Amino acid sequence: MKLLSESEIVQVFERFKKVNQNPQTELLAPNDFCLLVSVVLSAQATDKSVNKATAELYKKVRTPQQMVELGKENLISYIRTIGLYNSKADHIIALSKKLISDFNSEIPDSREKLMSLPGVGRKTANVMLNVVFHQPVMPVDTHLMRICPKMGLAEGKNFLEVEKSLVERIPFEYMEHAHHWLILHGRYVCTARKPKCESCILNDLCCHNE
Repeated sequence: MKLLSESEIVQVFERFKKVNQNPQTELLAPNDFCLLVSVVLSAQATDKSVNKATAELYKKVRTPQQMVELGKENLISYIRTIGLYNSKADHIIALSKKLISDFNSEIPDSREKLMSLPGVGRKTANVMLNVVFHQPVMPVDTHLMRICPKMGLAEGKNFLEVEKSLVERIPFEYMEHAHHWLILHGRYVCTARKPKCESCILNDLCCHNE
């Protein structure tokens, strides 16, 4: 496959930066704990559907203790519209209990500790490290897995290989925002069914790998 050069990668992120200097997650959450809950809920679901389901939930629940007190059945009443809501409710109640017992109700700042929480995999841990702690990590979701090899930004046949390739190839200065730039690009421009190549700001740089 064809890969972008170092200078071309810099051009990609300079263009992203020019259009959107400070990209943010589209998940709406009032604090770090709620963001973790939203990220867990967002697996195989859209951010829009998660925001819609949690708007009322976060008026009542903002801490691990409040989530435990709410309980699984009451939690389900808020998130029933989200796929896999039953198992996600189990995970959220369990991770809330573990945050209370092991981390003084605070979000831990290491991947290993985050992944010790029920329902938290590598991608979710990386999202929290990037968004909350501004660490230069790369959460790879289905959007990035699809568009990064296509663009020539990374190589790899699975999520971990693409993640490592991105971390190795993207200059450090862009790493804080790189994940958000790329996910927004995959969500709104380089879409799966009908990519908007004619209006894409990266069209002349993209490798258009199949």
